[in-house]
Amino acid sequence: MAETHVLFVEDDDVIREATQLALERDGFAVTAMPDGLSGLEAFRARRPDIALLDVMLPGMDGVSLCRRIRDESTVPVIMLSARADSIDVVLGLEAGADDYVTKPFDGAVLMARIRAVLRRFGHAGGGAAAEGRGEAHDEGGVLVFGELAVDTDGMEVRRAGEPVALTPTEMRLLLEFSSAPGTVLSRDKLLERVWDYGWGGDTRVVDVHVQRLRTKIGQDRIETVRGFGYKLKG
Repeated sequence: MAETHVLFVEDDDVIREATQLALERDGFAVTAMPDGLSGLEAFRARRPDIALLDVMLPGMDGVSLCRRIRDESTVPVIMLSARADSIDVVLGLEAGADDYVTKPFDGAVLMARIRAVLRRFGHAGGGAAAEGRGEAHDEGGVLVFGELAVDTDGMEVRRAGEPVALTPTEMRLLLEFSSAPGTVLSRDKLLERVWDYGWGGDTRVVDVHVQRLRTKIGQDRIETVRGFGYKLKG
């Protein structure tokens, strides 16, 4: 089996070299770059399986780099932020990042996050999102909610007949909602099922992804149930 290729963009020499060694010891192939511009070039040249991007980068910051990558690819992106409460975390998620890790990070936590992201990207239709959908299917394997049609077999979404481009994380989130329309799903439950968190996580990840999904499938399709979570309108 081919090695998983990680693009790691970090301007701090010590962090970059130490993390690269740790990733390589864990079996990953790593391309490490010190700034955003060289990181973008490396992404285009190597097409990695996953990108780890520091938020604060010279030349092109990590949020801008994430946005450029997302314009070209649905490859998973994890942002590295020095502050858990930084607005940069939200900006990174809004730019298209799938998750983030706060610095300084524990090596085991980073590896766990990477593997969790890779698992759900490699099995976008599996896991909890695939459970309990049999009765909701029509004969063609398509779930219809108003003008929204979700093909759970072909992993395609259409809105008013037009294709909707979703990242794998957005697709998994929509599959969770469509598996139980009208049922309120808490943020913690979505973190567990979509992000594969076996521990508590930052619910901002859920909130930003829900907002991104709303812009693509319709602002009114996913309802906020204040104090509880979200539900898909049937």
